[in-house]
Amino acid sequence: MSHVADKTTSGKLVSGLKLSAILVAAALATGCISAKSKPAEEAQAAAPAPAPAAPAVAAAAPAAEPESTELTSWTVAKGEHLWGISGEEEVYNIPEKWPLIYKANLDQIKDADLIYPGQVLVIPRDSSQADIDGAIKHAKTRGAWSVGPIEDSDVAYIKNSS
Repeated sequence: MSHVADKTTSGKLVSGLKLSAILVAAALATGCISAKSKPAEEAQAAAPAPAPAAPAVAAAAPAAEPESTELTSWTVAKGEHLWGISGEEEVYNIPEKWPLIYKANLDQIKDADLIYPGQVLVIPRDSSQADIDGAIKHAKTRGAWSVGPIEDSDVAYIKNSS
């Protein structure tokens, strides 16, 4: 019996033979194969042989760093707004951080209430805690969103946070 471990999609480690049994059971359950299609001995013979055990050195190798899912830019789609973009899980997952995006994109955004489809916005990732706290405070005290003249509080936020 082999002790080689294969990783399943659920992240659990199982033996090579157990993995084959799981795959056959899944194929049977989904109708991909029929229990009558091959005798059990023939199915066992057709199953791939388990891979040989990996050298001990390979097991000691460090795990690869997981890829970051945090975005550094965002392309605006129709109907989107800074509050919603900031609230996206891969952006900040906190809607009140929208002023950070506004401030980082002043070259493209004149009014925080008005962004356009196709704009590619920078998502800052190096903000200090003081900048984050200031952005959240501004978002919570700013007032209602409205298209029209730029809110005085937005102007004051940019002036005071520069």
